[in-house]
Amino acid sequence: MYRHINIIISATVLAFISYSAAAQDMESVLESVERNNVQLQSLRAANDAAKLETKMQNNLGDPSIEYSPFWAKGTDGISSSELVVSYGFDFPTQYVSRSRAGKLQRSAIDGQYQVERRNVLLQAKKLCLDIVFLSRKRELLSDRLGNADELLSVFNRRFSEGDASAIELNKIRMEKMDVAAALVQVETDLQTAMESLRAMNGGRPVQFDAMEYPRTMPVTDFETFRDTLMAAELELKASEADVRAAEQEIRVNRQNWLPQLQVGYRRNTALSEASNGFIVGASFPLFSNRYKSRIANARHTASQYRFNQVQIETEARIRTEYDEMMRLQEALGIYDVALMEETLEMLGKAVEAGQLSVIEYYTEADSIYSKLLSLSEMENTYQKLIADIYRNSL
Repeated sequence: MYRHINIIISATVLAFISYSAAAQDMESVLESVERNNVQLQSLRAANDAAKLETKMQNNLGDPSIEYSPFWAKGTDGISSSELVVSYGFDFPTQYVSRSRAGKLQRSAIDGQYQVERRNVLLQAKKLCLDIVFLSRKRELLSDRLGNADELLSVFNRRFSEGDASAIELNKIRMEKMDVAAALVQVETDLQTAMESLRAMNGGRPVQFDAMEYPRTMPVTDFETFRDTLMAAELELKASEADVRAAEQEIRVNRQNWLPQLQVGYRRNTALSEASNGFIVGASFPLFSNRYKSRIANARHTASQYRFNQVQIETEARIRTEYDEMMRLQEALGIYDVALMEETLEMLGKAVEAGQLSVIEYYTEADSIYSKLLSLSEMENTYQKLIADIYRNSL
């Protein structure tokens, strides 16, 4: 009478098998979200503008052209004039230093984008995992509703023959009513999750109806686990890029005492006579660069503190997630799905044979279904934890 309840994959299997076809489906969804997500599109455009700004910081100066006509009393028209063409530029080593600073700043911008991209994709992946959970919960409730229908049919016949009581019949009807209401709620939650995923995909429809979770890779000892995750942590890389950019900014500001050079051409005319010459000069930054070095040093100190804090938080998070992962794997391994399925089959046969009352059947069956649902929820928690742990591989 009872359909096979195919909702749980054991933690032992999960720990040793690579990604399944369902993971490929999820991967294609994440690729679509990366292309179409409005937040990421906006961030990419903003980053392009920020990168261009860093390049502008090292642009060469603009040439200057001045022309001055002079008039004198007793002279018709222009008595004399002056033409000045000049060009100012920084000391050559400053361009080299600022070029390196610009590259490091663009690297830091890219690092921040990678963090934001990862966060968006992680949110999308968790929505996919919720959709898998809700789909499997819907299947479980559908099986349970089908079982209630079959049981109701049997007891309707028995009631008409006088072998069942109205209390038993009403108990089955109330069970069916409760399961049907729960099924409607699951359908609503599933639709909400799909709409959220569609919104993350830039409002474009998403086809995702997988029933299986992506399977995880085996976990080695904690030290290897920690070192691997620390090396891949995008926030740590982005913070380190900020430190390098701040260090280069200090080097740039150390050269601010160098003068700005100026060269040019001057032509003076007076009636029929003309004289030509060159302009060579320099501008000394005695006041314009005041406090700039101190500002750069303070920014570097702040970025170094941020890097240290991110490093501490990352190590603590990895330790916590590792411990939680081990506990969940142990808890998942405790559940015996085959035993629960077999017990449901036996209970169904017993109630049909009249060896068990409907009240006793639902008391036992509800307990088993509750365990199956708890196991499904725990597996969803486990899969989300794995997604968090390996988020930097998205």
